[in-house]
Amino acid sequence: MDELTHPQMVSRQLANAREYWLGYGAHEQRRKDYFLYRSGVADAQLNGVVSFNGKRVADELTEIERTLSGLPWLWWVGPDSNDSTAADLAEHGYKEVGAMPVMAIRLDSVRGAPAPTGLEIKQVGSAAELTDWVRCYTSAFGIQAGREDIAHLESTRSETSDTLVRFSGYVDGQLVGTAALYNHDEVAGIYVVSTLKEFRGRGIGTELTAAALNAGREQGLRIGSLQASSMGVPVYERMGFEEVARYRLFMKS
Repeated sequence: MDELTHPQMVSRQLANAREYWLGYGAHEQRRKDYFLYRSGVADAQLNGVVSFNGKRVADELTEIERTLSGLPWLWWVGPDSNDSTAADLAEHGYKEVGAMPVMAIRLDSVRGAPAPTGLEIKQVGSAAELTDWVRCYTSAFGIQAGREDIAHLESTRSETSDTLVRFSGYVDGQLVGTAALYNHDEVAGIYVVSTLKEFRGRGIGTELTAAALNAGREQGLRIGSLQASSMGVPVYERMGFEEVARYRLFMKS
């Protein structure tokens, strides 16, 4: 069986994703049957349920909705949730709003591309650099509200500098893109890959992703993993990533 798609390795990739998103949860819940995070920021990705293993969604739904009340949030339904979860959510008025492939790569087989002219990649160090990093990725993702709150969330995450490593890409001194490495469960999780709209199509996101993957390899990791947007899938496929699982995303209709 392919190492990337081996059930144990896929499980580790999903555990990496859970822990990363739970890191935004000022009021995170690690219950027996589900994992929930609530950042308090009005952005759907920063609040949600990332796995569910209860017998029935209905048994926990009242408490989950109470905890996340007042905020937009997502229910991530993947292989780490019960098979009936999606159908149960639909029965209780939730609508499927999208999907995110989980993609993986062996770190010794990363295919990069010629570095864009003038691109300089640096690790984020100071508080000012972190604030600028947040400003860049929220702009790239079209997040208009809560940027100061998101910057505060990023600054108060509890991971060590080796566990969560952030990267900034500069062109002629201007910050134009971001990426992050999250080292957990023996997986190099890649997050927050972004490029400002006016700088897209130059390979900047590819190089930032490669920088994060190479940092993971230098830490002794063998496998990289990420959750890809529809825009990112072809970029990651060219780098050598392959889909190993898929999250279905639900919101209350």
